[in-house]
Amino acid sequence: MKEILYFCTDYVQNVIKFMKSCAILLLHCPDKPGIISEVTKFVTDNKGNIVYLDQYVDREDGMFFMRIQWELEKFLIPREKLYDYIDTLYALRYKMTFNLYFTDERPRMAIFVSKMSHCLYDLLARYKAGEWNVDIPCIVSNHEDLRYIADQFDIPYYVWAINKDHSNKDEVEQAQMALLKEKKITFVVLARYMQIIGDNMIQAYPHHIINIHHSFLPAFVGAKPYHQAWERGVKIIGATSHYVTSELDAGPIIEQDIARISHKDTPESLVLKGKDLEKIVLSRAVTKHIERKILTFHNKTIIFS
Repeated sequence: MKEILYFCTDYVQNVIKFMKSCAILLLHCPDKPGIISEVTKFVTDNKGNIVYLDQYVDREDGMFFMRIQWELEKFLIPREKLYDYIDTLYALRYKMTFNLYFTDERPRMAIFVSKMSHCLYDLLARYKAGEWNVDIPCIVSNHEDLRYIADQFDIPYYVWAINKDHSNKDEVEQAQMALLKEKKITFVVLARYMQIIGDNMIQAYPHHIINIHHSFLPAFVGAKPYHQAWERGVKIIGATSHYVTSELDAGPIIEQDIARISHKDTPESLVLKGKDLEKIVLSRAVTKHIERKILTFHNKTIIFS
């Protein structure tokens, strides 16, 4: 089985290797006429071939959002100077905030887990099957329980136990952040990691820490949301993937889904149904992040198709 997974991963990665390198520009700014024309003209005048273009205008806030991707094969501006060109030409002129990415620079994802394995297995299976153009240099946990899974996928597994009184939490987080820096991690996925992330890590990875919450937020925040849902007698349960902020379970929402339930369900059956939701919702959110199709503005996300 391992050999099949490795073959699939190698095959997909070789396909990606031979694909043409592209630049991806994500931007937002106050809406005004001519932005699309200016940006696309900049790309085409410099011999870039546009392969993706999507935009959205928020009429309430008067904000413009855009994602554009173009091939770099014949592009006249060297990639190492491209950010400076865009910053000089458009940032001040349009009060533009932007991020620039390149498709041949693979994101590096760290996974944080505790004792539940369903989300971890799903993420690693997709990774080994070659669904994602991403590297996973490490798995971090506060328990030893899931080390065997990391061993199955040949991914280093690091454990820092956190005291019940949380007296060593700051020390643990400093060690975790040192590891993330050493492994050159670009974003973090909390795959049912049952610890609150501290402000230092949130500030180091703003809108780059993805959490899965086993509830259709904003309902039933905090612990045991399925039990809360059962006690409330709701007819649907859900799962929500969101970026982590300093406010618990209140960051920008990336993906959500629901399942219908009835009076016959128990808290235990809700947990089982919810696990399926959690896996698919988290994987969808990770996919969009890896593909650089998410823009955050205030406490909302713009998800490009």
